[in-house]
Amino acid sequence: MFRAPELSAVDPAHLFELSPNPYVILDRSLAIVGMNGAYLSVTGRTREGLLGRNLFEAFPSEPGSVPDKLLRRSLEKVLTTGTDDTLPLIPYPIARDDGVMEDRYWSATHKAVRGAGGEVAFVLQHTVDVTELHLLRQTASERGLQLQTDVMNRADTVAMQNLQLGEERAYLRSLFEQAPGFMAVLLGPDHVFDIANEPYLQLVGHRELIGRTVREALPEIEGQGFFELLDLVMQTGQPESREGARVLLQRTRGGALEERVVDLLYQPLKGEGGKPFGIFVIGYDVTEKHRAVRAAQDSEGRFQLLAQSIPNHAWTALPDGRLDWFNDQVYRFSGVRPGELDGEGWAELVHPEDRAAAAERWQASLADGSLYETEFRLRRYDGMYRWHIARAVPFVNAAGEITRWVGTNTDIEDPKATAQALEHLNATLEDRVQERTAELMQTQEVLRQSQKMEAIGNLAGGIAHDFNNLLQVISGNLQLLGADIAGNERAERRVANALSGVVRGARLASQLLSFSRRQPLEPRAVNLGRLIRDLDHLMRRSLGEGIEIDTIVGGGLWTTQVDPANVENAILNLAINARDAMEGHGKLTIEVGNAFLDDHYARMNAEAVAGQYVMLAVSDTGAGMTPEVLRKAFDPFFTTKPAGRGTGLGLSMVYGFVKQSGGHIKIYSEPGNGTTVKLYLPRSLEAEDKTQPGSELAPPAAGGNETVLVVEDDEAVRETTVGLLGELGYRVLKAKDADSALTVVESGIAIDLLFTDVVMPGRLKSRDLARKAKERLPGLAVLFTSGYTENSIVHGGRLDPGVHLLSKPYTREALAVKIRQVIEATAPEASGGPDTAADGDGAVPIAGLSPAPPVSGAGLVVLLCEDEVLIRMATADALLERGMTVIEAGSGGEALAQAPTARLDVLVTDVGLPDMSGIDLARQLRERQPDLPVVFATGDAGPGAAAPLDGAAVIIKPFSDEQLADLVTELAGRAAGRASG
Repeated sequence: MFRAPELSAVDPAHLFELSPNPYVILDRSLAIVGMNGAYLSVTGRTREGLLGRNLFEAFPSEPGSVPDKLLRRSLEKVLTTGTDDTLPLIPYPIARDDGVMEDRYWSATHKAVRGAGGEVAFVLQHTVDVTELHLLRQTASERGLQLQTDVMNRADTVAMQNLQLGEERAYLRSLFEQAPGFMAVLLGPDHVFDIANEPYLQLVGHRELIGRTVREALPEIEGQGFFELLDLVMQTGQPESREGARVLLQRTRGGALEERVVDLLYQPLKGEGGKPFGIFVIGYDVTEKHRAVRAAQDSEGRFQLLAQSIPNHAWTALPDGRLDWFNDQVYRFSGVRPGELDGEGWAELVHPEDRAAAAERWQASLADGSLYETEFRLRRYDGMYRWHIARAVPFVNAAGEITRWVGTNTDIEDPKATAQALEHLNATLEDRVQERTAELMQTQEVLRQSQKMEAIGNLAGGIAHDFNNLLQVISGNLQLLGADIAGNERAERRVANALSGVVRGARLASQLLSFSRRQPLEPRAVNLGRLIRDLDHLMRRSLGEGIEIDTIVGGGLWTTQVDPANVENAILNLAINARDAMEGHGKLTIEVGNAFLDDHYARMNAEAVAGQYVMLAVSDTGAGMTPEVLRKAFDPFFTTKPAGRGTGLGLSMVYGFVKQSGGHIKIYSEPGNGTTVKLYLPRSLEAEDKTQPGSELAPPAAGGNETVLVVEDDEAVRETTVGLLGELGYRVLKAKDADSALTVVESGIAIDLLFTDVVMPGRLKSRDLARKAKERLPGLAVLFTSGYTENSIVHGGRLDPGVHLLSKPYTREALAVKIRQVIEATAPEASGGPDTAADGDGAVPIAGLSPAPPVSGAGLVVLLCEDEVLIRMATADALLERGMTVIEAGSGGEALAQAPTARLDVLVTDVGLPDMSGIDLARQLRERQPDLPVVFATGDAGPGAAAPLDGAAVIIKPFSDEQLADLVTELAGRAAGRASG
């Protein structure tokens, strides 16, 4: 027997052309670029006469008319929003064969067809000519009926089931099962059933069809003309259709023949060469429609058959107003049994508050025969009330007497709720706009203040860096001079006075560094309640007897990750400020508790981040601040105290420490009502660290006879340091930069300690010098020094674990103590490998000083975007040492400009860039190269540190060179593996 190919092999374009539903495809200019045969048939046009023409030129309508506006608005909506749109009914004229314009009524569905890039490229229009249905409905309406038949339902269903053309092939079998009409596919000259959907089985009565011929499966239709019609389609290859065809079917085994009325189409399925290999059967069982139409035409008394088919409530009433019939929709909605609503029972469904008005309106309509229309709430089966609009019209006889009322109830709950919401929105819109405007202005003010503080901080940090180098030269030479003038009391006194000035200058530089958030912190998990209690005696002694101190510690206090020494300094600074504001007499309250800053607070305070904090509040009963003073309170060198009584750096130091610790600070003050300063320090999930660093007695200053290599680019500082070490008995070697120092190390001379500045010019950085030196001298101790700590050994304001740092300016005693500590701590580790250093008890890894792993990643091209110059330079050097090619950029715009047109292997970017976020940069680069591996470098190690883009990785600062290089190599390898696979 002849078997046709599988239907899935049929060309979708061929199926589109054979579809009985009329389709036309428009481009973005509304030019007609395609249509199927059904469309040409329904419009009476030719393919040549339509292709390339504008829709409104091919089918003109009066400009500005309702049909013109409706159609243009619907198409514009699809093109601009990409969402589908449906016009259930649109009057639109079309030229007849004789050229005369004829008013026709259409149902149209417009569906967006997207291009490869996701943009709307075409619009697929599905149109149905519903003129006869509309005229039928209009005729029924004039007679007082709302005609809602199955055929209308079918027209609405067809209008809404406009699937994308490209999906017809993939969902063909699904369409068979879900289609409201019956469908079947017959194969071969004997018409063997290959597919039949559920509506088809319901039509013929469930029986075995698949694999059987039509004559075998449906023998009772012999002589009714259907077999002959199928044969004709196979012979001619032309479709055949019938409307209102009557067929006698034995729908139950052994039962009588039943008459059904169907609309059907036999569409030939053609293979290569155009020869039919099967027939696509599609149609609708319109038996009930025909019966309903006949009933409506024969007698108004059969109105119920029509009313049951509409989705709304339908009811009738006698001339005196008593309701006597309801359709099933009413009973399904109310949940009551038929008959319970007749007469006056209907009123029980109406909301008690609406009954009187509804009854009054109903009585008025009964009295004068006018249209009844009102709104009320009806009780649903579950006890809920929903708003409905009720309408009823009277039927009158030839004598003008009302014979019956016919009414409907339409659910308007959702539109009414929407209207009320819009009314409320309009009523409150102005207030909400004013509120948002005020929030925006406040946010902008906070942002301006933050930017100003950041700019001042950068300036202060830079000044402190150079200032510390100068102080180191002065301090070192004064200490060396002290040995030369020993015994000269007058000269010794003057040197001591000069050293006191150096100490004051160093304190000032330290304050500047604290404000500018460049102070190297050593945070640990701290219980602020315990810390405040330990400070109690010191504060009482510092503030005097005239100040009453009240301490409040909340229960269940969380720990916070901070530097305890800086917290103590902050509390003392705030307490002393409060004492001065109270002029030595008043009450100081220190409160500690858990706090949560929500999203609203974060929006109103640009520097705050929503989350959990430990709140430390210091309140006084002093004079308070004016708004003008409050705005400048954190500015360095701003003070309201008399000259000589303050530097104006106290609050700025506290501000810098809190911000560097990842916290938030807020001042609340009014003139005459005192001041409260609240510090929000981030919560730690670690247990309290009860160790007391620095509490043990410092060892006495002592020298030694080891060899120290001093690496310092500032000649004056270098010579001073060499002199101090020489006085302490050390053998001293010196170098002006890291490259020179590495040459000394590679010479083979014995060196016990490398004492190097952090920031130096040259290709080789100090951290890389330390690593290379330890590779060659495993037992080498390393001590860094710097007057500026925002560099490669300090990340996020925190010293890398295991790294030793001596901040400038330092005294002879501090230098002596620190060198002995580092040398003695390093000695035990020499036997344990070159990658550990002792810092107290036990050994810990030194971040960034372990030997470099075998070189990998050679030849990779990496785009590095980091706005911090020092971090970018150090990171680039680390990647260059792995043999990678590094393209450096300090902003997102610079990165986009420098990105090569050829492929990148990896993008490494900070999340916070000056002109855009690193996430936006990555997205823009992925538009050029979709598979680009991305590494986000961030200091945010919280729960939100997940990769914000698919396939991206996050590395938390501080990280080691090896961690970054390994991650870059791994991501590049994965990308290469995907490309080859």
